[in-house]
Amino acid sequence: QVQLVESGGGLVQAGGSLRLSCAASGTIAGINRMGWYRQAPGKQRELVAHITSTGSTNYVDSVKGRFTISRDNAKNTVSLQMNSLKPEDTAVYYCNLQRFSIIDYWGQGTQVTVSS
Repeated sequence: QVQLVESGGGLVQAGGSLRLSCAASGTIAGINRMGWYRQAPGKQRELVAHITSTGSTNYVDSVKGRFTISRDNAKNTVSLQMNSLKPEDTAVYYCNLQRFSIIDYWGQGTQVTVSS
């Protein structure tokens, strides 16, 4: 099985930056997509960004131009560079990993809080 460990969350002021990282361990063969989701209190979990093993990326409209997702295939890690943070970005961010296009794994979540 796969275990995901997130790091980099915290409290920042609006306009600041934060970098989230996620490291995968365990049975890591067949990984094709890695990404980040977030969930604010009382809201549904939503996709923030994901990236394929070949480098293709996808972002939710609200973060385009501000967030950048990247991955290191050799180290089985995925990162999310978040710039120009807004209070609306406040949420628990979850790392997601997909194997063989059908099996999903989730991290425990890391809190990101952006103050006004």
